[in-house]
Amino acid sequence: MADDVSQILEKMKLTLLDEEETINISEEGQQEELESCALSLIGKFLTCKPFNKRAALATLKKAWGFEDSVQVVEVCSNLFQFKFGSEFELNRVYIGGLWSFNNQALLLTRWKSGMTAMNVKFDSIALWIQIWGAPFEMRSAWVAEEVGNLLGRVLEVDRRRNNDRQNFFMRIKVAIPLENEIQRGAFLAGSDGKKYWVDLKYEWLPIFCHYCGLLRHELRFCAHYFSKTKSRTEVECGYGDWLKASGGRTRSPQQREATKDDEYKGKKGDSKRWESTVVGKGVNILKRSKRRGGVLPKVWEKIGLTAESLLRIKGVEAWRRGEGRWRFWFLNFGRVETVPT
Repeated sequence: MADDVSQILEKMKLTLLDEEETINISEEGQQEELESCALSLIGKFLTCKPFNKRAALATLKKAWGFEDSVQVVEVCSNLFQFKFGSEFELNRVYIGGLWSFNNQALLLTRWKSGMTAMNVKFDSIALWIQIWGAPFEMRSAWVAEEVGNLLGRVLEVDRRRNNDRQNFFMRIKVAIPLENEIQRGAFLAGSDGKKYWVDLKYEWLPIFCHYCGLLRHELRFCAHYFSKTKSRTEVECGYGDWLKASGGRTRSPQQREATKDDEYKGKKGDSKRWESTVVGKGVNILKRSKRRGGVLPKVWEKIGLTAESLLRIKGVEAWRRGEGRWRFWFLNFGRVETVPT
């Protein structure tokens, strides 16, 4: 018996010595994949139940408007790599908002060098939160940010304009840690020492557990709820659908004054509004570009919008037929050359 064990240990030593050899990979050998990964996002659906992957991915690509240009690779179970054709397409999806399928949120993170299926982490989810019931003197962006710091990492504060006629609630975007329960409300203390309770409502809130308040699972998959109901006694849930903000991305105050840059950046509103501003305005600018020497707005460089990506969205062939004798090629971020066909 002892001899058998010693033989096994000797074999393990030999194997470990063999595996210590390092294989050096040149930059040339990984250049193509590096370029592909640089414009990619890693994503997974926040769910603990099976779902139709093909339908989910097809629905997302259609919602994004990049059905033909986005390549989706499943790198592990419920882990996907989304490869985009341009920085504009990537930013539109990454910054555009919370994406979901059947109320199951899609968590996204940007690719980083050295990332594998084993070490990629999704530890938070970005949600817009409405703060209801604050005293009039506390309805400010500063107070909203303080509430957001209690919930997680503040990403954005919806600031109210002086001429707004409505101010029902304050609004913030927060990266909420997935290990925390969703907060139902909080106390605000004034300078006089009095405390005021404010209710929190979440826009586009995905599936969550009505018993423990976690976003990782729903009620029927909750181990704590199951253990409480084994004795067949009635259990009250402290969370419910009343935490969802009615009407989705309802806004109380209007966002800050729109600028010309905002029309092209598409930061306001949903994906349809993005297309109507960025794509619609962009097509008109491309049509007029030959009268302006082919120069496009500098803001296009900032958001990564190229003539190539714009043509892909609108349909290259349809655009070329509409233009007749002209085709457009993108040159060096922000310049278009018009060449007769």
